[in-house]
Amino acid sequence: MQITQQSSTKQDILEYLLKHSQASALELAEAIKVSPQAIRRHLKDLETEDLIVYFAASLGKKNQNHDEEGSEVRGMGRPQHIYRLSQRGRDRIRRASEEQGDSYGNFAVSLLDTIAETVGRDQFSTILQKQWERKALEYRERVGDGSLLQRLAILVELRKAEGYMTECHAVETQETSTHPGFIIAEHNCAISNVAESFPSVCGHELEMFAAILPDCIVERTHWMINGEPRCGYLVRSR
Repeated sequence: MQITQQSSTKQDILEYLLKHSQASALELAEAIKVSPQAIRRHLKDLETEDLIVYFAASLGKKNQNHDEEGSEVRGMGRPQHIYRLSQRGRDRIRRASEEQGDSYGNFAVSLLDTIAETVGRDQFSTILQKQWERKALEYRERVGDGSLLQRLAILVELRKAEGYMTECHAVETQETSTHPGFIIAEHNCAISNVAESFPSVCGHELEMFAAILPDCIVERTHWMINGEPRCGYLVRSR
């Protein structure tokens, strides 16, 4: 049981750093609700496994500068470690949910290859479009007719249930000054096997979110297929 709890806590640390880019040990302890001492032990293990890196930042509030290795220093205050995912850690956390469904993903790619070869690429694109339309209708029925915030909360939970590391938060921009705005962020791709072989699948996702929320304007803000760290969508009431 202890090994399972340790593994779970380390996974929580990796996921938090993926979502928030960086954090101190105290921030991680508060977010994950474990003691600072326990967090530091887990951080040491993760550092040994080359899954995280850190830079030193001072607690002081004087002039900010950077040392030759890029470590951030503020004045003469006591330094603390700020942790980030290494590239190895980033790859590992993104693959964690994907590996759980590798057999299904490989089967899906094989099946789609067969369909494309059988019906031709043009007809295949039509089939994909219809599948996303069906998925959008299913989502729309399940999110219901509540407020935008309520519908987004349900949508986030539906996406999580399908293997996506999804979260949603309010934002303020010039465009959202008169209408509420929210960012849907997805930190992994639960269908990466399919997306790598059929990139057009990703393009339909924006159309799907727009169909789920017909009273909103939905715009893509980030896209992993372009090398960005997450997929993101700005949702604004019309």
